[in-house]
Amino acid sequence: MKNILILCLSIGVVTFTLQGDIVRLHGNTEVHGTILKRTQQRIWIDIGPEVIAIDMDQITDVVQDSSAVSQETADVSTMYRTNSSLPDLSPREQAKRVGPSVIKVSTPGGLGSGVLLNEEGYAITNAHVIQGETDLRVTVWIPQLDGTLKRTTIEDIEIIALNNHLDLALLKIEHPDHKPFEFSALENAEMIGVGQTVFAIGNPLGLERSMSQGVISTKQRSMDGLTYIQTDTAINPGNSGGPLFNTQGEVVGITNMGILAAESLNFAIPTRYVKDFIRNREAFAYDEKNPNSGHKYLVPPNRKKVGTAPQLKDGTADSK
Repeated sequence: MKNILILCLSIGVVTFTLQGDIVRLHGNTEVHGTILKRTQQRIWIDIGPEVIAIDMDQITDVVQDSSAVSQETADVSTMYRTNSSLPDLSPREQAKRVGPSVIKVSTPGGLGSGVLLNEEGYAITNAHVIQGETDLRVTVWIPQLDGTLKRTTIEDIEIIALNNHLDLALLKIEHPDHKPFEFSALENAEMIGVGQTVFAIGNPLGLERSMSQGVISTKQRSMDGLTYIQTDTAINPGNSGGPLFNTQGEVVGITNMGILAAESLNFAIPTRYVKDFIRNREAFAYDEKNPNSGHKYLVPPNRKKVGTAPQLKDGTADSK
């Protein structure tokens, strides 16, 4: 079997120029082609004449062609991107690629997470993260030339739309250096399945850029007239509004709640709701002067019973 593999690798090196994805092997051998799928045990790469599988213990490094992560379909009016040709990689590899698209959303009342949806700075989070707040701050991690990420806090935030029923909010963030943002694509088509590996990146309890991994428990959990994705991926306060990714690095859901009295019962809003919300954002346009635009009001007091008077602390009736 090893002889056949070596023969295939030789064909790949001779046939292809230095383009596409590069898989480096022990012994200074390189394979050039297109990575089709990757797991923790094996990687599949299309070298033209055929598709070969290489065990991970034979690989020293993988270099993905940045130009190949294109083929994105964009609709400017929808303010998000989708991509039908992202490689299937391990959560560890995908976290490196999509991590800079995850943001932290802070308000005087608390904090949550979010994800950038396009290079212009449009981002999605939960409505309950910014409920009743107008003083917002967003923390982003901007890639630097040396490969590091620069933690940057941005205060120039605009609330575009808010939908309390779906628990979604659309924000517009201005890049401090007027450059394109790193972003993540929404799932092109709803193809998630029970048992599928997913992972979340967010800021649970303020612990920035934390990643948790799990599987899809069910993709059709009905609650309050909506259908949610149920997952055993750890979701805690502070994760709200953050992305749930598949192994292609697509956003398959927006995490929004978990059951604290139970274990591994956590939920995310499917991307179909996110897309509909953004496409119809004008119907949910935010207006700080409109009391229905996301402001939370206190529950009114109970009505007094007829014929009774409130009692004072000394036991006498109030004459008012």
